[in-house]
Amino acid sequence: MHRAPHHRSRSRRGAAAALAAGALAASLLSGTAATAGPNPGEPGPSRTTLSLPSPPGGANVRVLVFHASATTESPTVDAGIAAIESIGQSGPAAQQFRTEATDDASVFTNARKLGRYNAIVFLTGGGDVLDPEQEAGLESYVEAGGGFLGIHDAARTEPYSDWFTGLVGARPAANSPTTVERATVEVGDRQHPATKQLPLSWKRPDKWLNWTVNPSGTVHTVARVKESTYQPGPSANGWDHPISWCRDYDGGRSFYTGMGGTVDSFAETDFRDHLRGALLWTTRLSRADCKATIDANYTAERVTQPNQPGLNDQIGEPHGLVAAPDGRLLYIGRGGADSSKPVVTDWNNPDIGKGRGEIHVYDPKTKKVRLAGALTVFGNKGGGDELTKNEEGLLGIELDPDFMTNGWVYLHYTPHSRINRDTHMAERYVSRFTLDLATDQLDLASEKVLLKWPVQIHSCCHAGGGMAWDSKENLYIATGDNNSSGFSSGYSGNNPEPDFKGVSFADARRTSGNTNNLNGKILRIHPEDDGTYTIPEGNLFTGREPDEGGGKTRGEIYVMGVRNPARIFVDQQTDILYAGWVGPDAGAPSTTWGPAKYDTFAAITKAGNHGWPYCMGNNQPYRDRNLPDPSKPLGWYDCAKPKNESPNNDGLVNLPPVTPNTIWYSPQGGGVDYPRDANGVPSYKTEEQKLLLPWLKGGGQATMNGPVYRYDAASDSTVKWPAYWDGKWFVGDFYDGDQPRHAVLTDPKTVGKGGLPVHAESLKKIIPVGANGIRNLMDWKFAPDGSLYVLDYGRGFFTSDSKSALWRVTYKGGGATPAADGLARKAAAR
Repeated sequence: MHRAPHHRSRSRRGAAAALAAGALAASLLSGTAATAGPNPGEPGPSRTTLSLPSPPGGANVRVLVFHASATTESPTVDAGIAAIESIGQSGPAAQQFRTEATDDASVFTNARKLGRYNAIVFLTGGGDVLDPEQEAGLESYVEAGGGFLGIHDAARTEPYSDWFTGLVGARPAANSPTTVERATVEVGDRQHPATKQLPLSWKRPDKWLNWTVNPSGTVHTVARVKESTYQPGPSANGWDHPISWCRDYDGGRSFYTGMGGTVDSFAETDFRDHLRGALLWTTRLSRADCKATIDANYTAERVTQPNQPGLNDQIGEPHGLVAAPDGRLLYIGRGGADSSKPVVTDWNNPDIGKGRGEIHVYDPKTKKVRLAGALTVFGNKGGGDELTKNEEGLLGIELDPDFMTNGWVYLHYTPHSRINRDTHMAERYVSRFTLDLATDQLDLASEKVLLKWPVQIHSCCHAGGGMAWDSKENLYIATGDNNSSGFSSGYSGNNPEPDFKGVSFADARRTSGNTNNLNGKILRIHPEDDGTYTIPEGNLFTGREPDEGGGKTRGEIYVMGVRNPARIFVDQQTDILYAGWVGPDAGAPSTTWGPAKYDTFAAITKAGNHGWPYCMGNNQPYRDRNLPDPSKPLGWYDCAKPKNESPNNDGLVNLPPVTPNTIWYSPQGGGVDYPRDANGVPSYKTEEQKLLLPWLKGGGQATMNGPVYRYDAASDSTVKWPAYWDGKWFVGDFYDGDQPRHAVLTDPKTVGKGGLPVHAESLKKIIPVGANGIRNLMDWKFAPDGSLYVLDYGRGFFTSDSKSALWRVTYKGGGATPAADGLARKAAAR
């Protein structure tokens, strides 16, 4: 007779087991259920709470390997027991333990025996192997603080128990693959002892389980399997396919791995290291954080209120933010007007595009906002087509490295006073101002203009704006190319023909692709105390290159070939520059002209050319065009030896080779790639595409590059994000649909050389999306206390509205477990 399934509510001590028909039991198990227990329809036995030490086990660490099965014993049992015994007998003496093995489930009702074990490993073959009283004993063990490690088919054990489902975290899909396949495991947790020594990309054979319900967000995932590297079958989970995870559960600790489905697994050095780390945590020999990616451990709170009617007293048109060392947040409004106020679009009017670029300060101590000051900027022209609207204005903000002493604030903006209404030209400024640290008021008369350069303002968009410092106090300045791709059908943006009074506004070869122009670049300068700057060594050009007659380069250029790098970040631990930029407008690839619009992220380790408007993505070329008939395609650009042969070019013809980028995406998907011909030109046929980054997609898309988190172990902050996120790069998009809002991990061996991220995980439940969440992400930065601040642009364009807001995302999961004074051996904590 089949044992009847049993279910329990959360208050389960002493309750009778709920029973179901034996036929149901048979249908839910892949094999024959074990015979025991009451007849169907009869009440089950009441359960007894075992009297167990809390926590179980002690300094004489023991591990119990339980390997019962409802059917034939798993062939992995002997290999698994031997591997765990070997793990326990090796390594530092303070981390060693004794191993005992049994398939006798009566151990779970024997308090004297059960209380001796620091952790229990389920190496079971699946099925209903515990009667209700035995499962109650296991629950008592976990509630007392015991550790649990489930391996592979352990997720098929006790299939009727909601509590056991919670313990293992997920259940296998009925039609999971049954054959052994080699696949790549993405090891995302670089802190947990079970994974920190493993390869970032771990290639190994196993039987890969799919999950009926994806546990991401309810467990802490330490590793994922990459489905594109094997055949996951019809029950596939997609790009987010957890394979090993952990969490604090019901008073104890639970670690589960879906790996270990083959005998050979247990002979692998890396897999044994994985098990060793899991056992160190579950036995209380070491501490680990198994809370970091559980959604419920984060709180997102809006910290600014809607503006009062007719005023921008809380927030302007959100465009950038920066955190001061004392925790204050300074954030800027680009210059869009209150939606109730008219805009001026007539070039004959002296007030054409006049707006206020506002600087606000939020103090988390008082939870109050102050308007620090406002600049009169050009850029308030409202909406419309690209010959009407404009994205100039107050574009970027950064604080001096000695801000708490000198109060210096750097602003990147387009002063209205410098526009030429006849030629439709303006100047872009990077200026230094002084903020009164006591009153949060910006002294506008203190301005020192470090750098200025001409920009055309006849056509919209893509003004750039971000700024950041490296560890050597060099200032990086992101500038957009402000050119339309509408005259090239949304492809390269290389049409030399359209101009206004002699200045091209549709040829990015005049700007981004020009070595003698500061637009469409990331500049790097070293500001001096007197308001001047010097040029550091290692930029792309010195400004004194003799090539092609000399005088055709600018020494400020660190990166060329970017379109609209609105947000940049420099990780001062590595001085790697992280940037994102918006692509052109073509919704689909063209076999004539090249790739669809790619929005791009790049981790940049040295000065270089990142392609626009010649090549995008992983060096996918566009087609050249030129006078006299720009509608006729010429040859494909050579990404290794690009040439700027535009009549609008006043820089070098022969350009630096293009460096491939880290992340790119289009409406077709993430990391779109195609087969290439003998000359390296992709086919650009959608039916032949391959998605190298299946975790993201575009459509409406606008990259918003984020920070790299750095965990401060010395900080006593109770809201800081945990160490798990240390070194992870946050990439996002203005929009919140299928577009990226992820934390990614790069490989130090390939970063900056076109290497793809090796791991990504969604942040959309931690940084909430949706109408009442952060729908339009505009900027995001970590504060000194380790909390994350996020600007939501709002629901309109070229203005602020009731949803325009500053948000704060804090962590409330607490520290690593077990508590430091709960370790089995004090020596092991060192």
